Amino acid sequence: MSVENERIGFIGLGIMGRPMAMNLVRAGFSVTVHNRTRAKERPLAEAGAKVAETPAEVARQSDVVVVMVPDTPDVQDVLVGPRGIADAAHRGLLVIDMSTISPDAEREMATVLEARGSDLLDAPVTGGDVGAQKATLTIMVGGKRSAYERALPILQAMGKSVHHVGPSGAGQSLKLCNQILCAVNMLGLSEALLLARRAEIDPQQFVDVLGGGAGGSWQLTNLGPKIVERQLDPGFMIRLMQKDLSLAQALASRLSVPLPGTAAVQQLYRGLEASEDGALGTQALILALERLGRPEPNRSS
Repeated sequence: MSVENERIGFIGLGIMGRPMAMNLVRAGFSVTVHNRTRAKERPLAEAGAKVAETPAEVARQSDVVVVMVPDTPDVQDVLVGPRGIADAAHRGLLVIDMSTISPDAEREMATVLEARGSDLLDAPVTGGDVGAQKATLTIMVGGKRSAYERALPILQAMGKSVHHVGPSGAGQSLKLCNQILCAVNMLGLSEALLLARRAEIDPQQFVDVLGGGAGGSWQLTNLGPKIVERQLDPGFMIRLMQKDLSLAQALASRLSVPLPGTAAVQQLYRGLEASEDGALGTQALILALERLGRPEPNRSS
């Protein structure tokens, strides 16, 4: 079967999943969607996608199923839970899990699906909600090379940088490394921006001047302006970053790797969660540092 004729299922239509599924529809694929909150299916249906009642029904109607849900238990429920994909897995079915979850759990589910004649790729992404909307995500894929080659045209409709990085679970492990970089870079950005403000440096100049230098980063370019404008709505929520950092710490513990910087960011985010700020974007880390320091002087007086 040519990739143009493959039927695509998509499960999970949140901040990332909905634009990713929409990009598949726009690329001309036949897409069937499912989401726990059924109202989120409506924009896809209006764009031409079919709607299924359960993950099992998605699997029955699809040759390839993409999963994009928040956490390990969510993926387990979709893949191997009641009325899950495994209940309707058929020989030749390819499942692409683009969530960020435990590498060990991913490998276990790959074994379950393989026993049913199906393949599972782990293909977590980075690039945020903007990358999901613009189909410019970076995608890290673990699993069989043959399954990766089959999936490649589908993944290229959602991202611009797609890489096969190793066997099952390797994509998840590399994604956790990415999350460490994001979190620790966010801490550096927040500390530097707070210091610049206290030193009476214009925050916009901070972003404009340093963004092109050695200290530049994706966080500074994309989230620095949001911090300056106090736009703290999530492209990626604190509570989801905390989930990812906990997974990274679990992997590091098993491999005896110290992650002191990661632990520091986790504690700061934990303080924000305790203040019921866990649904804010990760750029809200600046709030934790502001609360630790003295109030800024009132320059209007």
